[in-house]
Amino acid sequence: MKNKFYQYIQNLQDRITSKLEEVDGKSKFVEDIWERSEGGGGRTRVIENGNVFEKGGVNISAVYGELPETMRKHFGVTDANFFACGLSLVLHPKSPMVPTVHANWRYFEMYDSEGNIVDQWFGGGQDLTPYYLFEEDAIHFHQTCKTACDKHNTNFYPTYKNRCDEYFYNTHRNEARGIGGLFFDYCKASEEMTMENWYNFVSEVGNSFLEAYVPIVEKRKSISYSESQRTWQEIRRGRYVEFNLVHDKGTLFGLKTNGRIESILMSLPPHAQWVYDHHPEENSEEEKLLNVLQQPKNWI
Repeated sequence: MKNKFYQYIQNLQDRITSKLEEVDGKSKFVEDIWERSEGGGGRTRVIENGNVFEKGGVNISAVYGELPETMRKHFGVTDANFFACGLSLVLHPKSPMVPTVHANWRYFEMYDSEGNIVDQWFGGGQDLTPYYLFEEDAIHFHQTCKTACDKHNTNFYPTYKNRCDEYFYNTHRNEARGIGGLFFDYCKASEEMTMENWYNFVSEVGNSFLEAYVPIVEKRKSISYSESQRTWQEIRRGRYVEFNLVHDKGTLFGLKTNGRIESILMSLPPHAQWVYDHHPEENSEEEKLLNVLQQPKNWI
């Protein structure tokens, strides 16, 4: 399964970066192949200063070795090795009219001292962070997620949509990071779902990403915007940074397992602001977004 999924994310990375370069029309992804001294490595691809994307990364990695002490405590084991692979992407568009997007699809195995698999699971999801709320875009993104889920189980979309709303939430701000999408983790074999079934589901969601995001980018990338709207985008990006550094499990896992710092912090935007006690004008488009972020919405 680990070889099958790693092959899948290699191909998916190629498909996504190729399409995004086409959408941007100016910048190309720069590739960086790296190795992890404890075992494994990855292929980082970063795009910067494009027509559409100010900064973005589409990264894959496959790392393995002895499970670090912090993770052994987390999983309640004394002696274990692990393998983890996944694709992680974040795109920060230049225009505040185009939403930031994040997605991740991953697979994990844990072994005993004899090398037998003692645990294995899939995780992942995709979520949207707009700066200005176009409701039809939110509906399109969520409908694409739901369509992918429904092919496998009609309970998946409402379940993983709710988990996404719960997970991508800045509790210290009492607001969501964005308008959500899907979030699933610890997807293990059961009577209902084999690991092969889970593979089919996760790859279905991965394959839906471009369909979920690119039409929104194409629709919004040419809308003109003001300096004050750009400032609002940078203030909201500050909240994005807060979530990733304070709450995000993937970031924390990478830091605790001696991950590659450039790949881990690739998710951070190039320009962000923290304005003291900032409040948008009453009844403004900015306030409209905040109202939705404070109370997750069912878009479908």
